[in-house]
Amino acid sequence: MTQPQPVEHTRVLVVDDEPQILRALRINLNARGFDVTTASTGAGALRAAAQTNPQVVILDLGLPDIDGFEVLEGLRGWTTVPVIVLSARTDSGDKVQALDAGADDYVTKPFGMEELLARLRAAVRRASAPTPGLEEPVVDAGSFVVDLRAKLVTRDGTDVHLTPTEWGVLEMLVRNEGKLVGQRELLHEVWGPSYDSQTHYLRVYLAGLRRKLEPDPTRPRHLITEAGMGYRFVR
Repeated sequence: MTQPQPVEHTRVLVVDDEPQILRALRINLNARGFDVTTASTGAGALRAAAQTNPQVVILDLGLPDIDGFEVLEGLRGWTTVPVIVLSARTDSGDKVQALDAGADDYVTKPFGMEELLARLRAAVRRASAPTPGLEEPVVDAGSFVVDLRAKLVTRDGTDVHLTPTEWGVLEMLVRNEGKLVGQRELLHEVWGPSYDSQTHYLRVYLAGLRRKLEPDPTRPRHLITEAGMGYRFVR
């Protein structure tokens, strides 16, 4: 059985305007070795992020001063820190908007603490995973270029911002160029063993990657779906 990655002293910023949620998360995360900073407003969240440089952020969308999407945009202006959105908004449009804006995961309220902690550990694991090997190829797909060593994607000479989760999905497909990567294999590698059945994650993230990278996202040329089986990267 795979053991959870150690999280001792991992810096977490929790942003929520509900005192009981802040308290519950602070207690539970502290008990598991996380270093927790809390904020109850969007402005406070941005200040705290700049001061503590967190390694993962848990962000509520419904804040009293500025919208959580603005906080996410502010964070993405200078950091690729994993962001887990924690929100009472259950509409799929909000989820897609949050993921497109740079969130790495989306958890709806009410939530199970153990599930949230599992997602938090997965986000930390993805962000801290080293790039294997010293000499990594640069893969030119024509429409976009993937530098596996620098963990950088460019399109038409311009850097494309990918969240750590989006990068994890793209990297696995690119490293297996031309091969079918099964749904369970992709979920297990990027999210962890407890996510093997969450195939809807893949649909959302592949759609987001196509919007960022494909010339025509509705007719993908490089990130191909093999219905019911998995996905394939082709140049």
